[in-house]
Amino acid sequence: MVVLVGGETLAGREVRDVLHRSGLPVRVQWTGAEDPSAVTLTARDGEPVVVSALDEENLTGAAVVILAGSAASSRTAFGLLKRRSPRPAVIDLTEGLEDLPEARLRAPMLEPEGYVVDRDAVHTVAHPAAIAMAVLLRRIAARRAVIQVLAPVSEQGRRGVGELRQQVVNLFSFKPLPKEVFDEQIGFNLLARYGAEAPESLAGAEGRIDRHLATLLALGAPVAMPSWRLVQAPVFHGYCFSVWLEFERRTGAREIAAALACAQIDVRTDGQEAPTNVGVAGQSGITVGAIENDRNSSQAVWLWAAVDNLRLTADNAVAVAGQLLGAGVP
Repeated sequence: MVVLVGGETLAGREVRDVLHRSGLPVRVQWTGAEDPSAVTLTARDGEPVVVSALDEENLTGAAVVILAGSAASSRTAFGLLKRRSPRPAVIDLTEGLEDLPEARLRAPMLEPEGYVVDRDAVHTVAHPAAIAMAVLLRRIAARRAVIQVLAPVSEQGRRGVGELRQQVVNLFSFKPLPKEVFDEQIGFNLLARYGAEAPESLAGAEGRIDRHLATLLALGAPVAMPSWRLVQAPVFHGYCFSVWLEFERRTGAREIAAALACAQIDVRTDGQEAPTNVGVAGQSGITVGAIENDRNSSQAVWLWAAVDNLRLTADNAVAVAGQLLGAGVP
């Protein structure tokens, strides 16, 4: 059995949908994270589904536990799981457990053939922005890369989505803006940093992505780190990336498109619509388009990429679960 902690969150909802489509022969139990003591109802395919409380009893019988709630709920769940011997395999989608000695960063989309991680590790799924950048940079041998990363508010969960929605409504009605999540105006605005009273900082997210990216680019043949910066965009879902690549020689847009095309990357060429964060919603992989030579640098190319952050995380989490179950996790 797979127990999903945080089945009611945005990330949890995406994981349960990917699990449902995966064909893995497992029974999934949803356990709450936002209110660990409560039993709630949600729906899937129009049918009511019970989300049970986060306690030791509801974690019993799990072969794999996927943590998709908050960092705090992940630490609570892990404390309960450590009482069991053998402990179920743990897949963490939050940052709650990544500082543990047994934590191992996972991104099956990037792991080389034969890559094995011990079953008893805490399998920490890499940040979606780090996965997307690593996938792109591993496909092309650029001398230098500069990337502007535009983050969606869904990275802050339902509270972030709700605050953007309410700010937009209040702006049109000339009412005060709620600022509990970002401590700044996010509606119709771009932020290089959150306000001083925000519970989480954009710089903190930048640091986490940077650590994950460095680890992922070191898998297999090392790839040089890009120069990059994170900006908070006023969009609900989906990362976008403005990518500048410099090569040792003049490289055309068609050559770049051919090098990027693979099962993980959908390349949009001339005449096709450039990717958008709205257009990639619910789509797996990375979409790339608007590939153009830099008019001021003969050896450089620009491209634009978009990815559904929730789906990318869920796809990698379910891939890890499939590996663990296929390896005979008890």
